[in-house]
Amino acid sequence: MTSPMMLAAVLTPEGEFSLERVPRPVPRAGEVLVRVRSCGVCHSDLHVARGEIAFPRPAVLGHEISGTVVELGPDVAATGAGPDVGTAVVGAFIMPCTTCEACRRGRDDLCAEFFAQNRTRGVLFDGTSRLSRVDGTPLAMYSMGGLAEFAVCPVSALAPLPEGVEPRSAAILGCAGMTAYGAVTRAGQVGPGDAVGVVAVGGLGLSMVQLAAGSGAETVVAVDVDDRKLDLARSLGATHTVNSASVDALTAIRELTGGRGLDVTIEALGRPETLRLALEALADGGRAVAVGLAATGVEVGVEITPFVRRSRSLLGSYGARTRTDLPAIVDRAAAGAFDPARVVTDEFPLRAVAEAYAALGRGEIRGRAIVTMD
Repeated sequence: MTSPMMLAAVLTPEGEFSLERVPRPVPRAGEVLVRVRSCGVCHSDLHVARGEIAFPRPAVLGHEISGTVVELGPDVAATGAGPDVGTAVVGAFIMPCTTCEACRRGRDDLCAEFFAQNRTRGVLFDGTSRLSRVDGTPLAMYSMGGLAEFAVCPVSALAPLPEGVEPRSAAILGCAGMTAYGAVTRAGQVGPGDAVGVVAVGGLGLSMVQLAAGSGAETVVAVDVDDRKLDLARSLGATHTVNSASVDALTAIRELTGGRGLDVTIEALGRPETLRLALEALADGGRAVAVGLAATGVEVGVEITPFVRRSRSLLGSYGARTRTDLPAIVDRAAAGAFDPARVVTDEFPLRAVAEAYAALGRGEIRGRAIVTMD
């Protein structure tokens, strides 16, 4: 029997995107098949495509999706331990195994099996990929491999999408939204009255600005080199903006806060100079949250004595705890407290996926871009 086919954007060994017809994947235990409606365009994928983050090739990237469940894995169908066929869902980039020591503690963001299997080898928890070319060549999966018309996803990484949330832009809840939630709410512990700074306000940083403002922060400072992004940040809740290409950002932040500095800073780009700014802009007792990924081997120096004497903290935050935090950010979207549609500024069809990532690499995407399958 001939397997149904689908379109997928395949990252070749040469680092190019190739639009190919490949066999539609089949879900196995603990998984469902999702007809993808849209997939977010994230810098993490761009790092992989450029070879800055090691990952097997050929591969299908794309790690934040919205869509509809169309097929259940055998145990999901038998036990009902997952969404029904026809359910609108969003899928998170961290796909927890649910059984490792970290998952048992509720730390889905530290799932050992996810990092060992998916992020290292591009496979799911049984050690195999669900994707291949027509000739049988395996295709590595970056998370669920969402840059395709269909994607297999573990039920542990899915949340139902309520009516009222725009379904195409909802894809970004699975990475930009969830990562912002982890940085603002969990690591940053932003609360009423806080002074917060977000360094680099692309799609991820803009999500953080919106969540920080919604968490009651009194001051929200957005820092970037692009006035278009800063204007959007102000419309999403930033009380102040700083263009670090035209002024000294640290001096500007000190002036805005009366010399005190910021209670929480979140760095969303992954460059030494921006992470250093996030550290130096802290008030006494402040918390810097590092979110942006960097190429392998990139480091940042910290002056030890002021860091110690002023009781400052540096925390890494990779996404969030999928099984609890993905539903939480979906609930915020449903309640109007976080609007993904206001963060999405660009849409591309699947056939233009190479153009989408090229535009991202050139800094032309004002907020977050999505690739749509319809």
